[in-house]
Amino acid sequence: MTAHSTTRRPAGVTLAILALSGVAYALLQSLVAPALPEIQRDLHASANSSSWILTSYLLAASIATPLIGRVGDIVGKKRTLVVVLVVLAFGTLISAVASSIGVMLVGRVIQGAGGGIFPLAFAIIRDEFPREKVPASIGTMSALLGIGGGLGIVLAGVIVDNLSYHFLFWLPLIAIAIAAVATVVMVPESPVRAPASINWLAAGLLSIGLAALLYDVSQASTWGWTAPKTVVLFLVAIAALAAWILVELRSRTPLVDMRVMKLRGVWTTNLTAALLGFGMYGSFILVPQFVEMPRSTGYGFGSSVTGAGLCLLPMAAMMLIVGPMAGKLERRFGSKPPVVAGSLITAVAFAMFAFAHGAKLEIYIGSALMGIGIGLAFAAMANIIVAAVPPDQTGVATGINTIARTIGGGFGTTILASILSGQVLVSSGRPAEQGFTIAFATAAGALVLGTLAAWAIPRSGGGARAGARQPAMEPAG
Repeated sequence: MTAHSTTRRPAGVTLAILALSGVAYALLQSLVAPALPEIQRDLHASANSSSWILTSYLLAASIATPLIGRVGDIVGKKRTLVVVLVVLAFGTLISAVASSIGVMLVGRVIQGAGGGIFPLAFAIIRDEFPREKVPASIGTMSALLGIGGGLGIVLAGVIVDNLSYHFLFWLPLIAIAIAAVATVVMVPESPVRAPASINWLAAGLLSIGLAALLYDVSQASTWGWTAPKTVVLFLVAIAALAAWILVELRSRTPLVDMRVMKLRGVWTTNLTAALLGFGMYGSFILVPQFVEMPRSTGYGFGSSVTGAGLCLLPMAAMMLIVGPMAGKLERRFGSKPPVVAGSLITAVAFAMFAFAHGAKLEIYIGSALMGIGIGLAFAAMANIIVAAVPPDQTGVATGINTIARTIGGGFGTTILASILSGQVLVSSGRPAEQGFTIAFATAAGALVLGTLAAWAIPRSGGGARAGARQPAMEPAG
């Protein structure tokens, strides 16, 4: 028995610490969304400036997540996770005490480093946990991104109404501090390392490409989808990403091994993740806004911010229940069926929102269905990625998968918001019911495409392969 194995902590303890870190990051992603008007008033900021409280966080996370995942593969997952948690705590502290929009945005950009928590957590689980516990543990961690996002929408109104928006940062900061100390003391360092250095040219091109793409998407509804600025920035993003791929293909030490990205199990799973992200992030905007519409519109429920958040509580609850169950389903049926079923169930949920939204019970049922679908799919997708790639590529590969959700979410929120803004009641200036119907139906269509993408994922041997030490899937063709 090696020294490493004798000091290994119980898997449940490590998972609890990783889960606390993941929930804190996911909460910071969505908690501020319902509170933006309050923050805007207090900081005397413009609507455009305050929107950057969300955008800057997502942009920073999109750049940091795959890079941090790769750094963890090279220098050690635990060491990198501790640094990420310290940086996340520092950024959260800055935002908590911010007295101007500029300081708030600095804090939010720094917080974006927290996106690296998830790929690092997946890699630690793969390296450290008993093989039979890997699928359920990865499923739980993967579901937390959606659970935390949903809970953030639910809790934001309660916190702001009873405390102040500053506690949207103080409360997660406490969790981050506890997680950082617990990681130092309890989480083991993995001996699995990638014998490579960071390709900084590739890192720079990937960062430029992702930043340009997400910024373009976030501004497209304001600039116009066919405006010169939108088109030019999109071409810049495509050029940077294309150059990144060429550099990676020619590099002896690639940041992301393109041979891994070409695996059919990887690219189809990433495409499915993007389309599910389209729906999940879209629901965070559509559902609360729909139920907050005054009853005078003929379709809204006149809910408060807190009441609107509660409509997403069934989604968060079902994700929490379904995530750990996904591992058992994978052991019995393989990884592919839960992803296909989850994508299809999520499509059904959006179809229900589109055509059956006359009572709150229907909203609650649709929210629960969405939680089941997203929880199943996200949990199983992470296991497919982990099973498909070599151990020394786990961090970066799962980081790319996490960012695929964010990119899909960026497109989703922008496209769906554009649909609502194009269907406005002249009398009140509010979105017409038809606008919500079209938006919900559009999200359902995206999830139908997601189901088709999931169907293209190769069938694997199930959850047991998530602990495999070699790629489990073959490249397309």
